[in-house]
Amino acid sequence: MLKYLTLILAVIAVLGKADEFKFDPYIDIPFKTVKTSAERIESHGYPAETHSVETPDGYVLNLFRIPYSSKLNNGDSHRPVVFIMHGLFSCSDCFLLNGPDNALAYNYADAGFDVWLGNARGNLYSRNNTKINIKHPYFWRFSWHEIGAIDLPTMIDYILNITDEKSLHYVGHSQGCTSFFVMGSYRPEYNEKIKTAHLLAPPVFMGNTTEELIVGTASVFGTPGLGSSLLQNQVLLPQNQFIQRLLDTTCSKQPIMLSYCKTLGILWNGPDIGNLNQTLLPQIAETHPAGVSSNQAIHYIQSYVSNDFRLYDWGTKKNLEYYNAEVPPSYDLTKITSEVYLYYGLSDGSANKMDISRLPELLPNLALLHEVPDPTWGHLDFLFAVQVKQVINDLVVDYSMAYEADRNKK
Repeated sequence: MLKYLTLILAVIAVLGKADEFKFDPYIDIPFKTVKTSAERIESHGYPAETHSVETPDGYVLNLFRIPYSSKLNNGDSHRPVVFIMHGLFSCSDCFLLNGPDNALAYNYADAGFDVWLGNARGNLYSRNNTKINIKHPYFWRFSWHEIGAIDLPTMIDYILNITDEKSLHYVGHSQGCTSFFVMGSYRPEYNEKIKTAHLLAPPVFMGNTTEELIVGTASVFGTPGLGSSLLQNQVLLPQNQFIQRLLDTTCSKQPIMLSYCKTLGILWNGPDIGNLNQTLLPQIAETHPAGVSSNQAIHYIQSYVSNDFRLYDWGTKKNLEYYNAEVPPSYDLTKITSEVYLYYGLSDGSANKMDISRLPELLPNLALLHEVPDPTWGHLDFLFAVQVKQVINDLVVDYSMAYEADRNKK
């Protein structure tokens, strides 16, 4: 185990510092320029805007907007707002890669919505802070608690101010769900700013997760100690030239290399990747992983060990300082009064059915608990499945439209 831990830390250190030391293992391979979310949106024939907003603690977050659909020519009409948030190791690109016919962002735009795509602190679009240098460990001293308690409220307030709206629809995938639960319970005043919240593959309670990377590292990183202290407060799998070239080579269109890329997909999505649009694997590799703080991953592992949904565990001494308690307090999910829609898959190791079954009795305004009928539906299928539009997106958009129609009747 110690040898395994040492290897993990060594790889993390090399990957995290690759850009800093100008490490270039493929010096004769030209560095490929990757489209930004805005450029990707425009290449698909939609108008795009780029916005930035600073959090109270100095992080500069970038958002991308599809203000209207060129198919509808509805730029001058009133359009309800939807805010879409990515998961761990991801970014706004994940809601665009499936193309204008099947990606959720475009489906919402074509249904007449004003679409906003967020980016959490630390990913490739939000790697700036006006007070702390990115190379300082304190830049990376955050988990998904800060994303829910600070980033989401900051972006929501910005969006509502720009659009002159009082509330919006929210969609989150994976960590985008976790951070929403943090916001709704820790910052309950924001519940009134949410019309509907559609949470895809929501990892909240995680005691029954079958995710091997979490279960396999729990003894090292699941409780405060040497392992977590060595790993915390640093970038984990950043988007840099070394990683991008490594994945780009691995996920090339060469059959033997593409098989390795599929193996990576299995590690992330689970054993069933038959639903994934595998032609997207090279594009996914271009934009992922987008970079996170190691604390985000540690916080999930802590959730598995504690079988609870609670704040970050810093150890007894710091817990007493931060929380006035030896053990981190649990989030009070009964404070989440937003209209919540939950969607989960039976082949999702991260958002397990047994763990999700604990949520309905805690959520006072649960509108839907939807189990995808396909027993092979996994974590990434909510983004990249061939049939994602018919299985998930149409349902999510229809519920949002029904809310608007019902509201307009009143």
